[in-house]
Amino acid sequence: MAVAAEAPECDPGASAAPSRARVLVVDDEPAMLRALRINLWVRKYDVATAATGQEALAEAGRRPPDAVILDLGLPDLDGIEVIRRLRGWSRAPVIVLSGRAGPGDKIAALDAGADDYVTKPFSMGELLARLRAALRRDAAALPVRVRIGTREIDLAAHTVLDGSKAVRLTPTQWRLLEILLRHPGQLVATQRLLTEIWGPGYERYTNYLRVHMSGLRRKLETDPSRPRHLLTEPGMGYRYQP
Repeated sequence: MAVAAEAPECDPGASAAPSRARVLVVDDEPAMLRALRINLWVRKYDVATAATGQEALAEAGRRPPDAVILDLGLPDLDGIEVIRRLRGWSRAPVIVLSGRAGPGDKIAALDAGADDYVTKPFSMGELLARLRAALRRDAAALPVRVRIGTREIDLAAHTVLDGSKAVRLTPTQWRLLEILLRHPGQLVATQRLLTEIWGPGYERYTNYLRVHMSGLRRKLETDPSRPRHLLTEPGMGYRYQP
């Protein structure tokens, strides 16, 4: 435990949060949640808290945050997985606040989509300064729910429903779909998709994308042979057309 929970740390140079920005704090340690909630609340932030990864994703889906402060050591989902799922539909900045200080943990979090990384023990003043800096960027959220034909995709809950029937996507299909949905109407290059999904060194494995895109169309398009939303740009890449 790095911060006293009883009183907010002095931060005389800090201004109040702009337009009552909403911050989601995720940590399984009750005293830490309380300390962060108090320090953020007195600076006019709206604060929501969660003690598990699933709780955090559900809360973010109900009321999208402007920023997230996230511990990695959660009891159900690893924080890295929470970041990946959030990045499927949200551009809100994520500041990792973790006792894991190794470079591998930091690299994994940043590669998953975190915007900043603060290790415990930490200075509350520094954390608040990093939060203010993160909020100065555009953090507009994408729609949490997207409809493709008769299928309703809930990016926060990681579910697809066709009426009352659940449609199961594989983890790779989810990753591919999330990337395309983040760029509506835009061409996403084949090499970029391969690198984001499988990592460096897979740029020539274009058959991987063809197989998974074909699977997505079978599950989501009304007529997979004549797709209206998940389009191929021959020789260039793929496009999600709303």
